[in-house]
Amino acid sequence: MKIPKILLRIAAVLMLIHGLGHTIGHSGWKNPTDPVQQAVIRQMTGPKFPFMGVMRSMGEYFDGYGYACSIAILLFTLVLWFTSGELNASPGLAKKIMLTMSVCLLAWGIDELIFFFPFAACITLVAFVCTLTAFFIYKPGHIIAPKLAG
Repeated sequence: MKIPKILLRIAAVLMLIHGLGHTIGHSGWKNPTDPVQQAVIRQMTGPKFPFMGVMRSMGEYFDGYGYACSIAILLFTLVLWFTSGELNASPGLAKKIMLTMSVCLLAWGIDELIFFFPFAACITLVAFVCTLTAFFIYKPGHIIAPKLAG
C-alpha cells in the first residue's frame, strides 16, 4: 500500500514544480529582449476587441489562459496529494480519481508536446506514469472499521 502513496506524492511534487516553473515563466512573457518578440507583444497588448460584453486584448487573454493553467496545475497537485492520503479511507473513490487524473495528465502532456516544449511535457508525462502505475498496483487492503467509543 505504501508504493501507490509514494507514487502519487511523487506525481504531486512533480506537478507542483511544474506549476511553479509555469507561473514564474509565464509572468515574464512581456519582457523579451528580442525586437521581433517585442513587436509581437506590442500588438498583442495594444489593440482591444469586444468579446462577450468586454474589451480585451489578445495579451490579456494570454495572461488569463496562463494563470488559469497555473490554477489547473495546482489543482492536479492538490488532488494527487489528497488522494494519496485517502487510499485506506476511500479505496473505490481513490481508484476512480487515480484513473481520471491519469487520463487528464496524459492529455495535458500531449498538449504540451504539441504546443509548448518537451521539458514541461516530460514533467507531466512522468507524473502521468506515476499516477497510472499507482492505479494498477494499488490493491485495497482489508479495512477495519474504527471502534466507536461507547
